[in-house]
Amino acid sequence: MFGKTFFSLILALVSGSVGGMLFYGLGLPAPWLSGSMVGVTLAVLLRIPCEFPKSWHPGLFVILGLSMGSGVKPETLTRIHQWPISILIIFFTVFFIILATYFYQRHIAGWDKPTSYFASIPGALSFVIALAGDYPRADLSRVAISQSLRVFILIAILPLILGGPLSTDQAASFDNNPVTDPSMLVLLVAISTLCGWISMKLKIPAGWLTGPFFFSSIINASGLVSLVMPDWIMIPSFIGLGALIGCRIGLVNSAQLFRLLKACFGAFLLGFGISLAAAYSVSSWIGLPFGQLLLAYAPGGLEAMIMMAFILDLDPAFVAAHQLVRYIGMILILPFLTQRLLGSPGN
Repeated sequence: MFGKTFFSLILALVSGSVGGMLFYGLGLPAPWLSGSMVGVTLAVLLRIPCEFPKSWHPGLFVILGLSMGSGVKPETLTRIHQWPISILIIFFTVFFIILATYFYQRHIAGWDKPTSYFASIPGALSFVIALAGDYPRADLSRVAISQSLRVFILIAILPLILGGPLSTDQAASFDNNPVTDPSMLVLLVAISTLCGWISMKLKIPAGWLTGPFFFSSIINASGLVSLVMPDWIMIPSFIGLGALIGCRIGLVNSAQLFRLLKACFGAFLLGFGISLAAAYSVSSWIGLPFGQLLLAYAPGGLEAMIMMAFILDLDPAFVAAHQLVRYIGMILILPFLTQRLLGSPGN
């Protein structure tokens, strides 16, 4: 069993690497992440047995979280006073995204009420699937596909919309010198792993990523040291994240996937349009960069949006704070809202 799983992992990483190299060679944005994601998705649809085992997720997220903190700069602290306004707006943005996508899926795509409701909730796949599991009438496959496709499309198009210094050239090159001392790298990974483990025990959302991210962010924001991970670590990490997303998309057969694309894409356009409008309005109002606001408001996964901020050099601390507030807010509110709208679990 282990041998089969490991072989499937190798196939996923090879497919992701081929996709990443192709995107890199074509000069496309965020090549190693988006290319890997597309490559693995195509491989799975071609029935190549790709898999990214859950047991590998913590290690991948620890490395990504540690590296993403290098995008946090001392200047970030000087603009924190503007964040409460933009964080308040995110709750209205999420409300209108849920309302608009629910209406589309329920009344235009013709999905049933529970499925439309759970599929409309942005960027909390694991929590939404767990919540939907208590409602037998909800179609979990449609919910999972719509949530996964939303992240897939965002990763594919956001670099094209926002561009950025890391979008067309190298996936992980910075003005600062990367850490090259092996003992320092081992120490950083060990501390980050401990932070991730503590975060998971405290039930912090995406703890394996957010714990190391905030550890790295604090060190980088202090200005005392700059922790930049070398390319030979970062590129495989981007490929791994792309493979993870691609394997999730490929869980459904191609015929079913293409039938659902129209409904999912229409709902995505509505939700993303609301995010665009909110980001533009807040950017014009308080002068924050449009790109980081769009990533903060985008209806995508927590880890993916923080990762995109890092790749596009758009203040991952700002994006992480907003995405975490949104995520935690949904965890606190959704159980009560769901019971009021759909009745008690089991219905």
